Amino acid sequence: MELSKTKSFSERLFQSAKPIWEKNHLHPFVQGIGDGTLPENIFAFYMKQDYVYLIEYAKLFALGAAKAPTLETMERFAHILHETLHFEMELHRTYAAEFGISRRELELTEPTPVNLAYSGYMLNAAYGGTLAELVACLLPCAWDYREIGLLLNAQNGENLSLNRYNRWIQTYASDEFISMSEWLIGLMDELTDGMPEASLAKLEKHFLTTSRFEFLFWESVWRQDSWPV
Repeated sequence: MELSKTKSFSERLFQSAKPIWEKNHLHPFVQGIGDGTLPENIFAFYMKQDYVYLIEYAKLFALGAAKAPTLETMERFAHILHETLHFEMELHRTYAAEFGISRRELELTEPTPVNLAYSGYMLNAAYGGTLAELVACLLPCAWDYREIGLLLNAQNGENLSLNRYNRWIQTYASDEFISMSEWLIGLMDELTDGMPEASLAKLEKHFLTTSRFEFLFWESVWRQDSWPV
C-alpha cells in the first residue's frame, strides 16, 4: 500500500508528532527562553549538554553525505555539517564564554543519560539503516527547533531586544535555519515517494521516537539531570 498522493509523508509526520511538539513548545524551559525568565544556571547546563549533543548530531550529516545518492545531495549535507560545526556550535561557545565556560570544558561535558540515549539511538539507526532512516531520525530536531524559534519570535517580538536569549531565538528563526529544515523536509518526501507502507511506518516510528527524545531532553536539562552516584 503506497502513501496517498493527496498527502505528503512529511505532512503525515507533522500530524503524528503534533501532540508531542505542542508539549515541547509549552515546556517551561522553552517558554523561559522565550520570555527571558529562564534561570541562567539552567541555560548554562543546557548549553553544555546541547554542545556535546551537537557533536554527535553533526555526525549524522557526515553520514548523510556518505549515503547520498547524488553529488548535489552530498554537497548539501556537507554544507549543513559545516554550518552546524562553525555557526550553530559557535552560538554555544559564545554564550558559554559569557558564563565563564571554556571551549575545552564544553567538549569535556559528560552527556546525561537522556542525551546519550538520544544521540545513540540516532547514530545506531543511521549507521545501520538507509538514508531515509537517517533523515527520519535527525529531522525532528531541525524541524521542531525551527518551529520553536518562529513561535518564540512571534510571541515575544516586541521584547526580544531585552531578552538575554535573543540570539538563540533568532538563530532558529533565521532564514538560513528555515532553509536547512525545509530542504530536509523536502528530501524526506523525495526519499519516500512510492515507498510501501511497511517502510513508511518504520520511518514514522523513528520520527516519533526522536520527537519524544526532544521532549525528554528539555526535561533533562530543566531538571539538570546527572548520572546516579
